[in-house]
Amino acid sequence: MGTFENLAQKVKSTRIGFALDETMSGSHVFEPGFGPAGEHPFEFRLTWGPDNVIQWANPRSKTFLSQPLEGKITAGGLCRDCHCYGTLTLDYFRSHKIIYDFEFSVDGKPYHFIGEKVNIKPWNLPVSHTTCFGTVTEMDQGKLVSRSVTHFRFRTTLGFLTSLRFV
Repeated sequence: MGTFENLAQKVKSTRIGFALDETMSGSHVFEPGFGPAGEHPFEFRLTWGPDNVIQWANPRSKTFLSQPLEGKITAGGLCRDCHCYGTLTLDYFRSHKIIYDFEFSVDGKPYHFIGEKVNIKPWNLPVSHTTCFGTVTEMDQGKLVSRSVTHFRFRTTLGFLTSLRFV
């Protein structure tokens, strides 16, 4: 094998990834019959990032710009610091969204959260990357439990940026 082929093989076999810690906070409102009336605090603290940047950045890959996430969710009136896990997809090119998709359980009952940062365009990044619209549903029944709006707070930017690490 020549030098170029050796380098190409080494790059293919290298599994360099990264991880970031992100906090989104805001509020949620229960649907009638699912919890106390009014607005309640809603926050998720996640660690996300791909474990293979080369595969992650490949548009032909099934995991293109999608990576696992894990962390904690607090939904006032429902749970506090519950473990959650799922995926974060940076769907910049097709739907112009960032999609948080994760599961968590409260007292053995499974829930599903889908949150979206929408209308991702180069000229509106400070707005589109900071607001996430989400829903919590019961996984077994598929019933809508609550709707949330969370924000990436600018005061957390330094912590977010300095949390970057290579794995």
